[in-house]
Amino acid sequence: MYLISKALQYGAPFFIITSPVTSYADQIISINRNRSSAGFSLDIPLIMLIASVMKVFYWFGAYYDVSLLVQAVITIGVQIVLLKVALDNRPSPGTKSGIEHTPFSNLDAGGLSRPYEFWQWKNARPYWMFLAYFAASLTFIHVLMSYSQTYIDLLGYIGLAIEATLPLPQIIANHSSRSCKGFRLSVVAAWVLGDTTKLSYFFFGGQFVPWAFRLCAMFQCVCDCYLGFQFYLYTPRVAGSPRDQESWGAEEKDIRMI
Repeated sequence: MYLISKALQYGAPFFIITSPVTSYADQIISINRNRSSAGFSLDIPLIMLIASVMKVFYWFGAYYDVSLLVQAVITIGVQIVLLKVALDNRPSPGTKSGIEHTPFSNLDAGGLSRPYEFWQWKNARPYWMFLAYFAASLTFIHVLMSYSQTYIDLLGYIGLAIEATLPLPQIIANHSSRSCKGFRLSVVAAWVLGDTTKLSYFFFGGQFVPWAFRLCAMFQCVCDCYLGFQFYLYTPRVAGSPRDQESWGAEEKDIRMI
């Protein structure tokens, strides 16, 4: 147990800090190389940016492990680059397999739509204006309320709860299509490994980690296991042709930070 604790204490922080880059660098390169963000959900940068900004403000009150703060700052930078690349390479409106907006998209032709077309704007400027107003508003509120421990705790739980919803788009997509096409077992294994490492570090790493982080990691581990169950449930028992397998692998999209 001592050796495991030491390994987590020194190895896990490096893994946590570098995970935003290792998780999304390939996605950014792929979109830029293909000159198209078709099939990529813009809700991913939205969720990660809001959650990460709130986690940064949460540190100025909770003073949790510095590696988690550095991870949040790096995540903001990576997600800004990802959003910029995705917006610059959006397919034309109406194009098949265009940008998806799960899990908050219109349900169907007669379903509910987002108020004011939130995060579905045609121009890039409203996206950056929203993020700027959000950061400025949170700064103002934080200056007024930072003395309140209730506010600090609420900020942390809300931010991490938002981040914890990140696996839900893939779960909803798999359930709706009754298929895991485009989603490989290797990705599930990577997610399980990453979240298990984080969870182990949060409990046994010896650093101060608020319960908000632990609850978020536990929820994500449950989602990872359910994704694995979906993979088992929806994957055909008889392997397809090599050509089909190659096509499936090419559609893989790793949309979440480990």
